[in-house]
Amino acid sequence: MSLYLTVKTLHILSAAVLFGTGAGIAFFMFRSYFSSDSRARLFAARNTVLADYLFTLPAAIFQPISGIWLISQAGYNWNAGWLLTSYVLYLLIGLCWLPVVRIQIMLKQQLNAAHATGNPLPANHKTLFHWWIALGIPAFISILLIFFLMVLKPV
Repeated sequence: MSLYLTVKTLHILSAAVLFGTGAGIAFFMFRSYFSSDSRARLFAARNTVLADYLFTLPAAIFQPISGIWLISQAGYNWNAGWLLTSYVLYLLIGLCWLPVVRIQIMLKQQLNAAHATGNPLPANHKTLFHWWIALGIPAFISILLIFFLMVLKPV
């Protein structure tokens, strides 16, 4: 297999990791929010933060590096509409994801404290969770649009 195909395969796999981890995190965090079991909510929050560090972060770093290399090797026009749109969508994902990570950490800390002390969750817990959802939706839609653009490469 050529270096180009190897990098392209790794690029596609890391995109799948971003999508899959995002979908999995969203599912478990969302489901746990409606659970009355505080241990389940804490378990989901802990593993959400861990999954972002282990899977999302490395894939998010690899995507632009491999994408730049693939564009240069394939000879695509850097200013092609589908690429420009992809750049903007990827930036949007990052602008959503960075606060989402901070919110996840805050939610986890609040759940840890409530679990350790037996105290109720702080008043802003629900608001933070709603922000988590509100930021996650455009990021998730954006990654789907990038998949569409990468596969079809519309002119």
